[in-house]
Amino acid sequence: MSQTYTIHIDGVAIQALPGQKLIEAADAAGIYIPRLCHKRGLEPFGACRLCTVLVNGRPGTACTTPVADGMVVENDIESLREFRKQIIEMLFVEGNHFCMFCEMSGNCELQAMAYRFGITAPRYPYIWPHREIDASHPDILIDRNRCILCGRCVRASRDIDGKHVYDFVGRGAHKQIAVNAAARLADTNADVTDEALNVCPVGALLKKRTAFQVPIGRRLYDLKPIGSEIESDGSTRID
Repeated sequence: MSQTYTIHIDGVAIQALPGQKLIEAADAAGIYIPRLCHKRGLEPFGACRLCTVLVNGRPGTACTTPVADGMVVENDIESLREFRKQIIEMLFVEGNHFCMFCEMSGNCELQAMAYRFGITAPRYPYIWPHREIDASHPDILIDRNRCILCGRCVRASRDIDGKHVYDFVGRGAHKQIAVNAAARLADTNADVTDEALNVCPVGALLKKRTAFQVPIGRRLYDLKPIGSEIESDGSTRID
């Protein structure tokens, strides 16, 4: 039998494998740690900070923290729930998110995360930034109003598609997704079959002529909360 570690998350003992990141071990045990920038198959990035947990009393991102035998992790505690709610609320007010008529409603991870945390309206004032939409490509559009700078498209385009179509430019409030062309998405080598289009958690990267193909009421998070697909498992818990 291969070596395994025993770690504790909120008092629950689970098994983990050397080399695993904490979020991977938690997923395998059916313990959901909220995340927006992390996605299986992509290099850990640690951008959104939603997966921040306390490891042996110190904060760290679960998507980048490797497991260690005997580590004690706090995840579902009040201080972290409040911290995560604030992050989600700030993501809403720092962009322009109109969920009521967005074609990603019901499939959007940011919206689903707000519902999971019981957020009906942010407590912070909206910034209403001016952000460009690039619909120049025949099959793809970029709506930067919805972008949460998770970097999923950057990593997928670079590591899976082998194209590096997308990357960040600017700093602070002016940071945004840009493309590997002087101006337009149409001038890049982006293609509608690229994996980068499938990993966006919101509606910042969209395939044209696909909106509302799945009716409202039958979308991913219409019936079950985000994270429920992980919480239904528990194969590496130790009873």
